[in-house]
Amino acid sequence: MTAPAAPAPRPVSAPGELPPPCAGDELEVLIRARYPLLYVVSWEEERVEEQLGRIAARRGKELVCWSLTLGLHRARQPLVAARRKGVADPLELLDGILESKQAAIYLLKDFHVFLGGPAASPGVIRRLREVAAALADSYKTVVIVSPLLQLPPELEKEVTVLDYPLPGPAELEGLLDGILAQLPAAVASSASPATAEREGLVAAALGLTLKEAENVFAKTLVLGGRLDASAARTILQEKRQIVRKCGVLEFVDADADLDRVGGLELLKAWLGKRAQAFSARARGFGLPAPRGVLLVGVQGCGKSLCAKAVSRSWNLPLLRFDLGRVFGSLVGSSEENVRRAIAVAESVAPAILWIDEIDKGFAGVQSSGASDGGTTARVLSTLLTWFNEKTRPVFVVATANDVTQLPPELLRKGRLDELFFVDLPTAEERAQVLAIQLARRGRVPDAFDLPQLARLAPGFSGAELEEAVISGLYDAFGQGVELTTAHLATALRETVPLSRTMSERLEALRSWADGRARPASRRGEASSGRTGGARDLELTR
Repeated sequence: MTAPAAPAPRPVSAPGELPPPCAGDELEVLIRARYPLLYVVSWEEERVEEQLGRIAARRGKELVCWSLTLGLHRARQPLVAARRKGVADPLELLDGILESKQAAIYLLKDFHVFLGGPAASPGVIRRLREVAAALADSYKTVVIVSPLLQLPPELEKEVTVLDYPLPGPAELEGLLDGILAQLPAAVASSASPATAEREGLVAAALGLTLKEAENVFAKTLVLGGRLDASAARTILQEKRQIVRKCGVLEFVDADADLDRVGGLELLKAWLGKRAQAFSARARGFGLPAPRGVLLVGVQGCGKSLCAKAVSRSWNLPLLRFDLGRVFGSLVGSSEENVRRAIAVAESVAPAILWIDEIDKGFAGVQSSGASDGGTTARVLSTLLTWFNEKTRPVFVVATANDVTQLPPELLRKGRLDELFFVDLPTAEERAQVLAIQLARRGRVPDAFDLPQLARLAPGFSGAELEEAVISGLYDAFGQGVELTTAHLATALRETVPLSRTMSERLEALRSWADGRARPASRRGEASSGRTGGARDLELTR
């Protein structure tokens, strides 16, 4: 097909012309507006190629592809036939695009290697600028597709960059239907998920490419014979592979849900209300995705455990953001590490992003300009900006022990949804923690006098109660007998809790939290609110 002798002016549509089926798609709008050079950032070459093929068909154009290995070839051409085409040299390619009279979309794959890095070619960059000027009033469009954005300064004003989004719920639904349609009728009937399971599968698969989602759905069918709720676990394993390549994030296996967290009823109730906030029903109700929560309080009282439990209860991947790995020696590398971690977290969304001990990561932010050239301040600014503007469903759980080290900007409402103070457990909560720890180790909690043990442990944190159970198990094992209440009572009496050795800091922390943070649990006993359990101790004498 050849272009008309005199190209029409740049306006997109003739009067009365109906918009195409995908008129809202930015890629099609730019092609119709005759933008000469487009740069699509995406790992999904096939998906971009299919989209361009549909656009070309609607606009009466040819889609022509190019790669360094296959040269210039028609889209969807068999591999063997494509390899006979040649024209692999990038300069020859650009010359051919200029000389061609055909109305076409040229898709250049991995062309970024010639625009930056060791293989960058000044000749190719210069020729591409000339191509941009020549194609402005033609029916030809050059589209570069690459997973990396590598653009020299000379082309910044010539190229329009698009981030091609990952497949949304509608595309994943279509993929699921396509997979089931390929199965025999009898198998498809038993393999099809229920409506609720289907929604959960699609939600879990968000953040995967279409190819990754197709692979994981097929893997689930091979392993279990059907697509049900268990497929979400397989999808999480697929997302683990994405996170492992980041370097700054760590995929954490969560082995306990919120029922395994002792006490903290108010925090668990708040989290429970948001358990379904990522569903389509919540979006239809007008609910935005929850931003996150900041947990401050006493060490060892379950803040990190809550992050893991939320992941398990909500059936979402848990990504631990290690701030220690962020700070690099090269100027600008720390900020780039944060941006890369954010991009990976958003790519596997919906997900839980756990920032443990955030107070230590930003302890020097006040003196950052003098101590590290402002690196810590810039990293914090990048993170806070993302907190404000993020649109992907990434729920942040940040934990902190020392509130004096927290930057004021982090505490402002709107960054995260809520700030909770996690205090030492009450007597009732201590009994719950002991019961959970005993059940984890194969013991029947009802066989122990939990109220008595809870009274023996005023001022104990959850971590100290767990260590007391372990110490009692060691004593019983050494004596060759079964664990009893007496073993646990001895272990508790021999333990000096941190709340006694650091009582001043604990009181200062409680004083700060009063009126500034929501309590994570109901303070059922008078002594535990302010005195660190002194009155409880008198009751056990």
